[in-house]
Amino acid sequence: MPFTTGPAPAPLDPSLAEKLGRVSFPTLGHYLEEGFADFGIRRLVGTTRVVGRAITVRITGQDSTVLHHAAGHCAPGDVFVIDTGGDTRHAPVGEVLAATLSFRGAAGVIVDGVVTDLDEVEHFGLPVYARGSSVLTTKLLSLDAGGVNVPVSCGGVAVNPGDVVLADRNGVFFAPVSVVQGIIDTALADDAEEPELVEELRRGARLGDLTGASAAVAGFGGAAC
Repeated sequence: MPFTTGPAPAPLDPSLAEKLGRVSFPTLGHYLEEGFADFGIRRLVGTTRVVGRAITVRITGQDSTVLHHAAGHCAPGDVFVIDTGGDTRHAPVGEVLAATLSFRGAAGVIVDGVVTDLDEVEHFGLPVYARGSSVLTTKLLSLDAGGVNVPVSCGGVAVNPGDVVLADRNGVFFAPVSVVQGIIDTALADDAEEPELVEELRRGARLGDLTGASAAVAGFGGAAC
């Protein structure tokens, strides 16, 4: 397909971004089942958590022309989500691309593929998530293909431009803004209860008694342990 581009998505609402900055990302997994990238996409560079809007880029395996173009329009807080079309040999992100995104204020980059220049990229502090690393890089072939701000697939998840992107050492999560808005206050309340729960466990309480799991098991009709 020839190159396509969509409109730039709306920025994240600052109040939502503030809440996302406080929530424990795995808490969202207590309430949701979709949106979690497969475990093959891991943080390879960086130490900070990622919170931002998705800027989606679809490239062909060997050509990063479209990505170079898109990187020049990165805005502060953007998270570049790169769909390589299944290619896991050619690295589209290295020192120069990471420098560009870092200087322009990107919150991170997620690649469904491989990256390169890990030592050099590390100096910029940009969180980079990928399936691995390679010394084989993409080229500037100027192919009329790919897209920017179009629907993509990353880690087995369908990602649309403007979706919320959350990532930390545990993994990567994508979701429409509406989904995150509907669950964030519940997740924060859950987080607030956790210290008290841990303290009760420290004092000798049984986890199943506190969560109701033991009462549920008692209703199964089997012998109690």
